[in-house]
Amino acid sequence: FIPQLINFVYSLPQLIGIVPCPRHRLPRYNIETKLLEPIRTNLNLVNLTLLVTGPLSEKALCELLLFVQVAACAFGLALRHAVVHYMT
Repeated sequence: FIPQLINFVYSLPQLIGIVPCPRHRLPRYNIETKLLEPIRTNLNLVNLTLLVTGPLSEKALCELLLFVQVAACAFGLALRHAVVHYMT
């Protein structure tokens, strides 16, 4: 849920028309290096991840994004457990 919120907030300028929104918002595949490269004008979590980490293979990018999703879910569950435990 948290990564989706981050993606929504980060891409909001394109969604409301402040920044032009390209037809395809996916990263660019470099045939020579066989890595995905970010496109700075595409405001989404996939491109933001590539901007932070640098070019990655599709597998490495997928694993990293899955790790972020799992970590965010684990954090949410731990937070919920702590709040419920605190309130009872």
